[in-house]
Amino acid sequence: MKLSGKEKASYGLGAVGKDMVYMLSASYVLYYYQDILGVSAIAMGMILMAARIFDAFNDPVMGVIVAKTKTKWGRFRPWLFIGTVINAIILYVMFAAPPSLDGKGLVTYAAVVYILWGVTYTMMDIPFWSMIPAFTESGKERENLSTLGRSCAGVGSAIITIITVKCVELLGGGNERAGFKYFALIIALIFIVFEVIACLVIKEKSTVDVDSPSVKDMFTSLVQNDQAMAIVIAIVLINASLYITSNLLIYFFKYDIGGQTWTNDYTLFNAFGGGMQILSMMIFFPLFRRFMSAIKVFYTSFIMAVSGYALLLVQMIIGVKNVYMYFIPAFFVFMAFGMLTVLTTVFLANTVDYGELKNNRRDESVIFSMQTFVVKLASGVSAFIASLCLQIFNISDNTDAAITSDASVSSLMGLRMTMTILPIIGLMIAVFIFGKKYILTDEKLEEISEKLRKTRV
Repeated sequence: MKLSGKEKASYGLGAVGKDMVYMLSASYVLYYYQDILGVSAIAMGMILMAARIFDAFNDPVMGVIVAKTKTKWGRFRPWLFIGTVINAIILYVMFAAPPSLDGKGLVTYAAVVYILWGVTYTMMDIPFWSMIPAFTESGKERENLSTLGRSCAGVGSAIITIITVKCVELLGGGNERAGFKYFALIIALIFIVFEVIACLVIKEKSTVDVDSPSVKDMFTSLVQNDQAMAIVIAIVLINASLYITSNLLIYFFKYDIGGQTWTNDYTLFNAFGGGMQILSMMIFFPLFRRFMSAIKVFYTSFIMAVSGYALLLVQMIIGVKNVYMYFIPAFFVFMAFGMLTVLTTVFLANTVDYGELKNNRRDESVIFSMQTFVVKLASGVSAFIASLCLQIFNISDNTDAAITSDASVSSLMGLRMTMTILPIIGLMIAVFIFGKKYILTDEKLEEISEKLRKTRV
């Protein structure tokens, strides 16, 4: 029985809700605890990196637990519901730190709630994506629903990126601490509503086996597949480069551009950048592929990203304050990263056939499970690097009070360099490794496919 429009819409809503929550945590927890509450940047960096790496390793464990679950409500929906409710509560608690806490007590509070948030998010995220085979038919329907889910997740992320700062300002009446508390509560409630709708509307039509590769399986497959290893390293470097910039962007607009309207500029910039990234995946990438190979698109994207970062640094150094001027480098950077996101997924998929021919084993599920793993790893590493920047260059609430001092000027220059030079270095290392190691051209892939067809006969 084909999926109804109601079922598709409810699953899309679930994807929107869960990535709204994810983006709120991923993009603003460092800012909330470091800039608003005054927790040491280095302490927050260590917490974020440790928690995200632990969360990456926790994914396979949760997959095994889900695989062994059997209830009258199905295998996936109980965990989706339980994980959502607990995660929503912890999200609110994470952005509602008690005013009485300070010092070590606040650091401990941040560490505990953030780790709990990661564990409970995994509790609902794994079953959300794993349940697709249980209520779809194989083939086009399953592919279309996966695409819908990923697209809606992107919309959820974009919504939070665009509205958070302005909503916090309005809800808190200028008090960011109160604003984040109320905003987190609203997002938590929306999250619960969207996931409950998904749980009620979607019915598991069949029992499916959840293929849950262990961490050992992942690393074994990487060691035995040099092409997968090259792409995984590239994904870590590319994503870490973008995340470093995105983690520090709010500090740039607040303390470097500054002014009473910095929240408007920040919101406008994010709206433009998010729109460009989505357009690049949906329109520009298919357009580029008509005229050049995927590998050439990769190098073109790399040149665009580096050029955008270089222009961004020049504008920062000469003191550009007009947000619209920053749309020019943003166009190149966000368009490049949108295409690189698609390309790394395509390249990772290409390594599956290569691995089958080389090792006589098709590690499809293991290879694709790595994408979530390495993205979380990149997120943790970039958060730590961003926190080091804030600590070393003393970017905090006292920056605007000392905006004319030499220390402030040097601090802001350090922020600018970290946001641009480090991503350029990361991208250059990624493209160097890719160029040296990746051999799966269109011709090579066709040759591998032909050999596999003969071996399967």
